[in-house]
Amino acid sequence: MSHISLSSLVWLFLVVFVIHDMEEIIWVGPWAKRNRQKVVAAVPASLKRSLTQMLDITSSQFAVAVLLEFIVFVPFTLIAAEQGRYFIFLAFNTLFFLHVFTHVAQSLYLKMYTPGVVTAVLIVLPYSLLLFNRLLSEKVVTCGEILLSLPVGLLVVPLVLAGHELGKRWVKS
Repeated sequence: MSHISLSSLVWLFLVVFVIHDMEEIIWVGPWAKRNRQKVVAAVPASLKRSLTQMLDITSSQFAVAVLLEFIVFVPFTLIAAEQGRYFIFLAFNTLFFLHVFTHVAQSLYLKMYTPGVVTAVLIVLPYSLLLFNRLLSEKVVTCGEILLSLPVGLLVVPLVLAGHELGKRWVKS
């Protein structure tokens, strides 16, 4: 895949993100409604309350959080692709890569399909491996920088939570 420029590969992140999150947007509302009881029954008591609140989300509300993330991702993707400054982009992609395994773990734990698992495994995982391979092989980043980027990537978590809260306020179920 070295015939794809590194800049194009970086821009491809936004496409992969949208495809993955479209699967989640489409399925999260109906899935949560249909599987609420089974999911709540399967988790430890300490998680039941917060999970119950999370399962009250509609697809439209979830889309607000996705939009907020996308708006934040675009300028950092631009900076990486056009200026060669990769650290924040790397942070987002390190977290995105690890996010694959949360989808797989959820599906294995619940013994069922969970929204996002298909595109996580079939699209996000191969893209992430290709991206990291290219960044490392072209010596654009180091393994140490990938590890150092993870805590920075975790800054997306409050953004996602804020997006979910905004979605619940803006879009009534």
